[in-house]
Amino acid sequence: MPYNNTPIAPTKDATGTVSLPLARIKKIISQDDDISQCSNNAAFVITAATEKFLQHLVTQSYNIVKSERKPRRNIQYRDVANAVARVENLEFLSDVVPKTQTYKQYKAKKDAAAPKTAAASNGQHTLDATMGADQPAVMKAPVPESTAMDIDATNNPAS
Repeated sequence: MPYNNTPIAPTKDATGTVSLPLARIKKIISQDDDISQCSNNAAFVITAATEKFLQHLVTQSYNIVKSERKPRRNIQYRDVANAVARVENLEFLSDVVPKTQTYKQYKAKKDAAAPKTAAASNGQHTLDATMGADQPAVMKAPVPESTAMDIDATNNPAS
């Protein structure tokens, strides 16, 4: 028997009801230390705004799925990550919903960064822990602006 996975059309007008459970939303709000109490009306508005935001995120993700060569009916994590990367008003989620990378891509990135640290692992490095051909062989000590003779001249103007 096939599953009933037909989408539920979002309501266009405000009905006074929400799909997300208000009790859980109020529990999440009460976890914030800055908020001591939250009225039922405020919780309802937050819940309604969350539903609108989720509807927008899912719609944009589904548009990404439809633009593929082989469109699917189900939305996957990579579709949401692509929507966050491509849609300008969802860019603020880029830290929360990063693009996934394969182990092969991760290893290639790690190997590309490895030669930089390999030079310092042989036991020879400079004060700033780097070693390279562009670094000078001898580091010079900074020269102070005033020398001992200048200090003596200011203390003993007669000499």
